[in-house]
Amino acid sequence: MFVPVVDKHQKPLMPTKPSRARKWIRDKKATPFCKNGVFCVRLNIDPSDRYFQEIAIGVDPGSKKEGFTVKSESHTYLNVQADAHSKVGKKVEKRRELRRGRRSRKCPNRKNRMNRLANKDRIPAGTRARWDWKLRILDWLSKLYPITHICVEDIKARTIARSKKWNTSFSPLEVGKQWFYAEIKKRWELLTLQGWETKEIRDGLGLKKSSKKLSETFDAHCVDSWCLAYHTVGGESIPDNTDIFSISPIPIKRRCLHREQESKGRQRDRYGGTLLGDGLIKNTLIKHVKYGLTRLAGINAKGLFAIYNLDGKRLTTGAKRNSFQVLTRLNFNYRSGHSSQC
Repeated sequence: MFVPVVDKHQKPLMPTKPSRARKWIRDKKATPFCKNGVFCVRLNIDPSDRYFQEIAIGVDPGSKKEGFTVKSESHTYLNVQADAHSKVGKKVEKRRELRRGRRSRKCPNRKNRMNRLANKDRIPAGTRARWDWKLRILDWLSKLYPITHICVEDIKARTIARSKKWNTSFSPLEVGKQWFYAEIKKRWELLTLQGWETKEIRDGLGLKKSSKKLSETFDAHCVDSWCLAYHTVGGESIPDNTDIFSISPIPIKRRCLHREQESKGRQRDRYGGTLLGDGLIKNTLIKHVKYGLTRLAGINAKGLFAIYNLDGKRLTTGAKRNSFQVLTRLNFNYRSGHSSQC
């Protein structure tokens, strides 16, 4: 496992061995820090060399799980398995139902208006969330490694031969994919492979893919993302790093203004948002005196905080403000028990 390195201006350099990173920290030449669960070092001196290799990220999209592999010709630096962002569409639909319900009650509501987005180029909210989630992961990885290439397994929507053009432009999958490709081309060099080409590479290397798509193992999804990165930069035909780092989107109730069920007196309590007061924000990484590294999830009427572990399990709803230390804002949940985690 290699350690990501950045310079004094937060620009990524080539990763280094853990032994060398420990020596830098011991000699005060580098400062350790964590970036969303990945252990990194920041140089306090100017680097002796700025030699860069080509580093590619292989992206294997999926409906439930997705694979990302950061690889150069010499080493495999990181394998990430991410849960797909798949619940925004239902949240938008529920928001519409609640908004329409408020119009029949005596309460604040937005008046009905014409669809201002009709006949305009746009991306549906659920589709935008799916592909923007992939782009956010690439941005996070590009802050740790000097990325040069992105290789994506191309996926296509079903089309009808007689009206192929209409179906292609109408499909949310095609619209989101083309937006994703356009954003990648602004920052990196893009390569795409078809699914059957990825399978040929995998079979040629003698690698096997698991049929258990929801399992958190290398051969579930990261084996395909590794093959995509291998096709881009080359190297040894056997993966030198099969550890995976599992992440998932943080569920945020930002589209729900109030609870669906009425409370006593036919009042609907406010529900959702990210602000907790006193300058605190939901999904902030904290260090609790009892539970260790956890995240803030909410606050109750008594001023006590609810905290969850990094796997999404609730630990307590009665944490006091003086019982934890605020560290940093989290962009996603990450699983415990991996060697790359802080």
